[in-house]
Formats: sequence, structure tokens, C-alpha cells
Amino acid sequence: MLRTEKLNAGYKELHILFDINANIKSKEITTIVGPNGSGKSTFLKAIFGLATIHSGNVFFNGKDITKVPPHDKTRLGIAYLPQVDNIFVNLTVEENLKIAAYTLDKSEIKDRISIALDAFPELERFMKRKAGTLSGGERQFLAIATALVRKANILMLDEPTAQLSPKFAELIFQRILDLRDKYKLTIILVEQNVQKALEISDDAYVLVSGRVAFKGRASDLLEHEKFEKLCIGVVE
Repeated sequence: MLRTEKLNAGYKELHILFDINANIKSKEITTIVGPNGSGKSTFLKAIFGLATIHSGNVFFNGKDITKVPPHDKTRLGIAYLPQVDNIFVNLTVEENLKIAAYTLDKSEIKDRISIALDAFPELERFMKRKAGTLSGGERQFLAIATALVRKANILMLDEPTAQLSPKFAELIFQRILDLRDKYKLTIILVEQNVQKALEISDDAYVLVSGRVAFKGRASDLLEHEKFEKLCIGVVE
């Protein structure tokens, strides 16, 4: 569904990713892991158009979208949710959901919001509350819900459980599974809880110093004899 070909990217002159070849399969969860500073978040930003692509290409359903700006990638059905600043904190939950629907026909808006609330029913009782008053976990629910409203079919989640309680982190992982299984979304996940992320994933990539050190099934990485060394960046 989405692939990168010899992707070299970073920020202006700073080079962070080197020759990244990745193939993200439709309706599967692909987790990107690796040590801090390995380029995981930059990989998501490069796909979405928020990082500088020095060379290489990004393809979506066979079409080269390397130079497509982020707002047009949103219209294609690609959603990128950063760890923070992923909702409008001064607007209500309801207003956040309605703003997410701005590109839709009016006839679709009610149905899309219903789908989002079906996925995250906890939000229904907060509809008139300012999003800034929500807990960290509830904010993540809202951020993902807005992507559902926008008809996203690829969801890129950057550290969705960071700074959440274990209870909310577990809930987020369960909802990510639901998004794949019930709503047929394709998910790219960058996550600090490596073990849990891999347990719910289909495929995995390990980035070390901006290069792919492992690619394959998530279950194979979990069982890899050098699993811990790979994830902390020790490549022999």
C-alpha cells in the first residue's frame, strides 16, 4: 500500500535517514523500533512531507507522492499523528471532530463522526468539554478519532502511549488492534513500549543510526537471538 525506495531524508542539510527501503502492507500493523535518535519519527515525517527528502521516493498505491504536500496527503487518506499537539486544545471535543470533517461533503459528516465515536465511545460524554481538559489518554483517543472522521486509511502514530498510565497504554494498544481488525486501517506505529508494540504488530523494522538493521515479521524480531541488542542499537 505504501513503500519507500532508497529514501534519504532529514531536516534541511541534516541527514538522518539513509537508503530506507520499506514496504507497508495494507490492513496490517507495522512497527518501527530502534534506539533514540535512530530516525523513527523522521521516517514518519518524511512520508508525510514534514521532513526534507534529499533523494529517493515515497509511493502510495503505486503513485509517486514524494513531492505531494502534507494537506494533499491528508486528502489521499494518510494521517500522521505526532506525540503532542495533535488536537485543538482550546476547542471542544465536538468542534475538533467537526473541523476534521472540513473536506467532506456535508452529507457525510454525521456518519463519519458516528464511526469515530463508535471506535472511541468514551468521547461521547466529553463532547462539550474543551479538549485541553482531557487526560493524556483521552487526548490520544480524540486525535485518532479525528483521523477516522477524515477517512484515513493509513494511520501513522508517533509514540501514542508516551507518558500514559499503564491502563491507558493498554487501552491504546487494544484500540490500535481494533482499527486494523474492525476498521481495516493500515497502521505504522513508532512506539517506546517495544515488546507490547511488536506483540500486536504484523511487520517490524529496526532503525539504527538512520539505516534499516532488521525488517521482517514482528514475531521473528521478538524471537530473534539478538532482539535486545538490535533494539538498543548494537549491530554486529
